[in-house]
Amino acid sequence: MGNTRQGSSGPEAVDQSALAEIRLSDQHIPGCVALVTEARWNQTADDWRTMLALGEGFGLVDPQGTLVATSLALPFETGGFGWISMVLVTEAHRRKGLATRLMASAMAALEARKLVAILDATPAGREVYKLLGFEDTWGIERMQCLEPPKLPAVPPVAVRPMTDADWESVCTLDAQAFCADRRALIADLRVRLPQAALVAEKAGRITGFLLGRDGRIANDLGPCVADSEKTAVALLASALKTVSAPVFLDMPAQHAAVGEWLRTAGFTLQRPYTRMLLNRREPFNDVERLFAIAGPELG
Repeated sequence: MGNTRQGSSGPEAVDQSALAEIRLSDQHIPGCVALVTEARWNQTADDWRTMLALGEGFGLVDPQGTLVATSLALPFETGGFGWISMVLVTEAHRRKGLATRLMASAMAALEARKLVAILDATPAGREVYKLLGFEDTWGIERMQCLEPPKLPAVPPVAVRPMTDADWESVCTLDAQAFCADRRALIADLRVRLPQAALVAEKAGRITGFLLGRDGRIANDLGPCVADSEKTAVALLASALKTVSAPVFLDMPAQHAAVGEWLRTAGFTLQRPYTRMLLNRREPFNDVERLFAIAGPELG
């Protein structure tokens, strides 16, 4: 995953025979959260619970039973691809090849399902993943607003809270943009940050939606799918009126007008990512309609 802290991809510096590889389950969530906290990432126990329910988690534990490293494979069977993320290694065990070891486990899990592996890489992670056969597709910018935003002009688009009656339209829009059915994931996100669960509507038709979730250190907006940049801005503006700062948002870099609006509102670039696919250059996702991803760990 892009927001990973990588172990060395070269020869391992220590004997790893004392570390046992395990499949992660709910009982390991406290250890997973401890690794996230050490790395200063934003995921919560709820995030781990969702990811483990929908995917396969891998871990390494020391002889005392302490979880020292993790990775995750999140399959999206209907799209023919899956996500690799949550590659975490505790400080004392970094640069010993553990990240590469657990990356291999996640890659093998997706390969067994005949799914193309995808991840979102930081600049440092990108260099490691290129050695493993991952290729660049498109760029992502993590935008952050640490103080209450000062919203500039908002396009005149009708935005309202999402209702049960909107659900099938929302799932259809998401599948068209993400290029896979992930209704189980977005159903989970819908209840995580209710004030961000919004739809845009024109002439009785849903033209876009936004979801979000509470994070460990910031609220996270996304995914956002819309028919235009104006619709996306209207959805984000409506959410930012009620979602408390700090706020993170992972935006495809090509949406320059949305990025400019966010910067005017007080957002700044925290870090870039690159979406990378294993042995493939052509992206699956319809980035023209995808204005915020669910997160580097979720796709």
